[in-house]
Amino acid sequence: MTVAETRSLPVPDGLDGERLDAGLSRLLGLSRSRVAEVAADGGIALDGVAVGKSDRLRAGAWLEVTLPDPPAAPQVVAEPVEGLAVVHDDDDLVVVDKPVGVAAHPSPGWTGPTVIGGLAGAGYRISTSGAAERQGVVHRLDVGTSGLMVVAKSEHAYSVLKDAFRERTVEKTYHALVQGHPDPSAGTVDAPIGRHPSSDWKWAVTSAGKPSVTHYETLEAFRAASLLEVHLETGRTHQIRVHMSALRHPCVGDLTYGADPALAKRLGLTRQWLHAVGLGFHHPATGEWVSFTSSYPADLQNALDQLAEPV
Repeated sequence: MTVAETRSLPVPDGLDGERLDAGLSRLLGLSRSRVAEVAADGGIALDGVAVGKSDRLRAGAWLEVTLPDPPAAPQVVAEPVEGLAVVHDDDDLVVVDKPVGVAAHPSPGWTGPTVIGGLAGAGYRISTSGAAERQGVVHRLDVGTSGLMVVAKSEHAYSVLKDAFRERTVEKTYHALVQGHPDPSAGTVDAPIGRHPSSDWKWAVTSAGKPSVTHYETLEAFRAASLLEVHLETGRTHQIRVHMSALRHPCVGDLTYGADPALAKRLGLTRQWLHAVGLGFHHPATGEWVSFTSSYPADLQNALDQLAEPV
């Protein structure tokens, strides 16, 4: 592999005692997962000795980091995606109802279907700036979360919608089936979210995280679970899943964040019960408020039906 860059410098005093992945993420402007990958390949040394992602930095130690060429950008595969429904389409944007198992856009390590690839395969033309694999994407849903997404088709729409999401003027409504019964039955979770301290693929409530605000209210209570309506002020990765888990009421079926596997199996769920049911925003061309809704997919509806059955 061709070496793209080597950096050598002493460890600053301010990073003394920090984990390697956390400290170098701040020092070099890389993600923690990227630092971990480089360390796993033997590309990081302190005073000439190779170190791992969880080793501690020592102030004044000589740091050597060899960064290989970054992986090639993932490519958009233009092919129709089964179950991807177009809810609205005009010259500026397209709103889709995303099925479970579909990513918003291509990314390293993901070989499955994507919203962007599905739209391209269906003949939709997206003309916006930025990385080709993220054309028009102004927000995302997890692969395991279904529901509404808007994709910008024009440069103007992309700019306006990005600003709207950044300024929190977009109404994002989710329904989540969570274990147990939250107390109070309606409330707000205001807790910062950042990378999980020991699991790179997860997120967690952490003092070093970014501000994250989730509002919820109970729509219906069942014997073992509660159906919530959730509104997001912020849009952090896994935000609802992390906040509900922090309340000790994880989304049913969300085994990554502590859900009961026995309950998930009984309800036939192979993913978290979480659906983006509503999306509203000012149209970037007209300024008119537009809103869209989505009904539950079959697997989520079936789980609800089972919970509603008399014992």
